[in-house]
Amino acid sequence: MEVIYEDNHLLAVNKTCHEIVQGDKTGDQPLSEQLKAWLKEKYHKPGNVFLGVAHRLDRPVTGVVLFAKTSKALTRLNEMFRKGEVKKTYWAIVKNRPPKEEDKLCHWLLRDEKLNKSFPCKTKRAGAQEALLHYRLIAQSERYYLLEIDLKTGRHHQIRAQLAAIGCPIRGDLKYGYPRSNPDGGISLHARKAAFIHPVTQRPVEILAPLPDEPLWKAFAAQL
Repeated sequence: MEVIYEDNHLLAVNKTCHEIVQGDKTGDQPLSEQLKAWLKEKYHKPGNVFLGVAHRLDRPVTGVVLFAKTSKALTRLNEMFRKGEVKKTYWAIVKNRPPKEEDKLCHWLLRDEKLNKSFPCKTKRAGAQEALLHYRLIAQSERYYLLEIDLKTGRHHQIRAQLAAIGCPIRGDLKYGYPRSNPDGGISLHARKAAFIHPVTQRPVEILAPLPDEPLWKAFAAQL
């Protein structure tokens, strides 16, 4: 558990691909509970510790996850996420070169609950949600390409589904068409940065998540 930002109202961690943000059917202890225990011990707090979950990352995804330490911050942060006032930047490693070096993608995503998968459509359909993102190619190696993604909407598996739709499934993402899994069981999608106006102090905040400790990520980092 790597805490990368903390003040009186907010807490951010750099999630690994093995951690879950909230409890699920696996029964594994989520980050929210681990952080409550950490806060209780760090500040010698009696009784229950408040910690609100403002957003989530898929289990195989790494990077910045924000939590609220006060109910006031949680209410305001939830509203900021709803309005798109938290700018989220992701990095993704793909094997195929994208059709354009920079582009805006717009799809309508249909979510299949049973398959836990989202399917992109080019036209609006009943039950589909609009999904928008902007990507640009920022580095490449002999076999892989690094994309920086500015996420405009926060749909289920949005980046994974939209990149797969243009022929660029994310490295390790078997669910969306990549042929092989990664050694650690995760996928090469990293929530690199979160930038926003603090919900309580009103000061600009930018949180940068260190890249996973993995050779390919290190090789790309050396280019930038």
